[in-house]
Amino acid sequence: MIQDITCWCLTEGVAGAENQCIGLAEAMGLRWEIRRVPRPSFPFEYLPVTLWPTQALKSRLSSPWPDILISSGRGSVAGALAVRRASAGKTFMVHIQKPYAHSSLFDLVVVPQHDSLRGHNVLVTKTALHRVTQRTLAEAAQHFGTRLSHLPRPLITVLVGGSTKYHNFSLHTAHRLADQLIAALHGSHGSLAVTTSRRTGEENTLGLRERLRGVPHFFWDGNGENPYHGLLALADAIVVTSDSVTMVSEACATGKPVHIFDMGARHRKLHQFHAKLMADRVTRSFAGKVERWSYNPPNETEKIAGMVLAQFRRTRAG
Repeated sequence: MIQDITCWCLTEGVAGAENQCIGLAEAMGLRWEIRRVPRPSFPFEYLPVTLWPTQALKSRLSSPWPDILISSGRGSVAGALAVRRASAGKTFMVHIQKPYAHSSLFDLVVVPQHDSLRGHNVLVTKTALHRVTQRTLAEAAQHFGTRLSHLPRPLITVLVGGSTKYHNFSLHTAHRLADQLIAALHGSHGSLAVTTSRRTGEENTLGLRERLRGVPHFFWDGNGENPYHGLLALADAIVVTSDSVTMVSEACATGKPVHIFDMGARHRKLHQFHAKLMADRVTRSFAGKVERWSYNPPNETEKIAGMVLAQFRRTRAG
């Protein structure tokens, strides 16, 4: 832990964005704290983010200003720029994902390779940043191992997302996924460990669970401690729905076979993300069969952490 560098992780409270900020801060070895800022109300939210009012942010963002600020998501940009002004440029500014403002307003911008933004201060990643490390996996395997010890191997972990702007996760889709998972078990004689998300929807979750009732499985119902990292750590293979870049990125960090269940959307950037991982032989499509292969797990969070720290130190030295 680097004790003398302070860090804020600034978001509007979206879990995916927050995990990316925290993952980067942890990989840098920093003491971090979460700061959350609200979006402005109508009609200001339709203005460019550089014109958003910042008066309401003063109670959430006040000195002493951090040495490093890591922000993510459109809703965080106005707050980040307010800190930049208030600190007279002394806070080192890092934004994850497209900032919806000129990249020169930040010291560094981190974007996935399927985003078109490029520039001298833009760092490009193969996957999303996240908090999954070999250490967290080892700890989770030890912590949750007994909960899944009764299930036959191979254990197929299933990460289920849900509806987005580009995907419609319907009951029909849930049944299609369940039928393919059952087919995979017939070939492997293993079991399933399933976790859904808030976006899955109650009806779809119930439909998926009912469809899988006749096969050996563990289904996390949202009660008790979240076993997400444990399911990743204990898996022999992983199936992930195609809607979530974050879940796919976290699954790939395990180095285990990652199968993508195609939900049918043809969003260009998401298609490019999946196509690149498949071309690199990191992931494969899922169609009711679990395969085995090996690859070098993408280590993007640690790579970016090293680059950010190096640039921060150069800036401090200059």
